Amino acid sequence: MSTPIVDVAAKTVTHAGQTFIMRPLAEDSYTVLVAGVPVGRVVYTFGAANAVVEGEVSEDVLWAVGEAWFAALES
Repeated sequence: MSTPIVDVAAKTVTHAGQTFIMRPLAEDSYTVLVAGVPVGRVVYTFGAANAVVEGEVSEDVLWAVGEAWFAALES
């Protein structure tokens, strides 16, 4: 599997051949969209990203996107 590429300024993560748009809900909670369609949410709790799938994306992919996103925000 590929390594996620994060662009914090554009609020995107590119992974598994898709570009995920990160739309903030709260400080540590984001809706994740692909081509404008919500595919899930990622929430940062207890030092880890937690993925909630709501579309055509696997939990592993969404988890990797969330982990990469929150790691980029912390650096």
